[in-house]
Amino acid sequence: MKVVLALLPLVLVAAAPAQEAAAPAAARNVVVILCDDAGYADFGFQAQPCADVAPLTPQIDRIAREGVRFTDAYTSGCVCSPTRAGLLTGRYQQRFGHERNIPQGYQKGGLSLDERTVADRMHDAGRATGLVGKWHLGYPPEYHPNRRGFDEFFGFLMGARAYRPLENPIPDRALQRNGERQPEGGYVTDRLGDAAVEFIGRHAKERFFLYVAFNAVHAPLQPASGDLEKVAHIEPQRRRNYAGLMVGLDRSVGRVLDALEEHGLVEDTLVVFTNDNGGQTQTGANNTPLRGRKAQLWEGGIRVPMAMRWPGRIPANSVVDDPVITLDILPTTLAACGVAIDPDWRLDGVDLGPRIQGAVPSLAERTLFWRSQGSKGPVAARRGDWKLLARAASPKGDDEGEPTAAAPRLFDLRKDLGERDDRAAAEPERCKAMLAEIAAFEAQLVEPRW
Repeated sequence: MKVVLALLPLVLVAAAPAQEAAAPAAARNVVVILCDDAGYADFGFQAQPCADVAPLTPQIDRIAREGVRFTDAYTSGCVCSPTRAGLLTGRYQQRFGHERNIPQGYQKGGLSLDERTVADRMHDAGRATGLVGKWHLGYPPEYHPNRRGFDEFFGFLMGARAYRPLENPIPDRALQRNGERQPEGGYVTDRLGDAAVEFIGRHAKERFFLYVAFNAVHAPLQPASGDLEKVAHIEPQRRRNYAGLMVGLDRSVGRVLDALEEHGLVEDTLVVFTNDNGGQTQTGANNTPLRGRKAQLWEGGIRVPMAMRWPGRIPANSVVDDPVITLDILPTTLAACGVAIDPDWRLDGVDLGPRIQGAVPSLAERTLFWRSQGSKGPVAARRGDWKLLARAASPKGDDEGEPTAAAPRLFDLRKDLGERDDRAAAEPERCKAMLAEIAAFEAQLVEPRW
């Protein structure tokens, strides 16, 4: 696998500003489905699925079986809010200071108002736009989803909430529809599924972009009683409760897929499924064979399951092993819809279309970057099979209680996916070159805004 040194922002070149192209093969619709904190091994479509929970995801597995599975997919951050900022803008969120989770109740900002979202782009291209689920990108009115390109919003603003009805939720945790509080009742994962199905039904005769951001399987571990009964055999209890959340998630994803089929939209719709960051092992997720978890820059904190489906355009049961990142979702979905990319947008993601449709054997060479706590916090880069992790000192150590060191560590992921064999001493020139890339990347960033 080849790679290029990406020292400057990647720009997708197009001949004209965003507009609807006349290509007859363009997708009418896009559905992006995001789950929350799920384990890397907890889906049946993965190459090494776990034995207990993976059988619980037959509906999600349909997306990969009828399309493409990505073996080396990443998020642009290791926690919820930053990753969502990157996904929706197609730009490294560290460029505009969105590097940490937005604190609960924070009223001084959110997703930078200087940035435009994929919903803005799709709206400009004439599509109905909808968000169902978790926002987590700002609480003040000017940061509300309906002000950030989404015509319709059903969900909640905070980073987490209970799955069961709340007696008196604070405004940012309450379910709402376009700013109006909705009655509490029912099971949240099912209600989000209902809202997604309703959106598809209302816009079945139009072109649309729908972003479904489930809070499952994020804590609290509150599976529906019927779902918990289906996983009564799983031990320990934390894993069992987590598995129950997966059952509800899979059911709702299946209902979204069924709605597309019911309205005859399957072949006209690109479906994307992925997770918002690495699995949270502290609440029951399984990231085998990766090291680490959510909030860390080990593979377990940033590598995620990802699949896409577009019948007739993406070959069924196909596999892509190039490194890809959730920043690629924006340019990929826009290109699929025939929307040209303006170079002035200065995107960091690339259009995966030619690769997933078999037009090219591999992606163009590039380097991927991560940073999670500003210029003093951990930073990482991947180039080809090699990953460098630096400034990752932590007095608490990693998941296994092993003290971590600040010295750069270098891993050959093709041979050492578990990141155990540090090759920095054996590969000093490679290590030096990757550190130089990281320095050039960081020179383009700003410090976290909160």
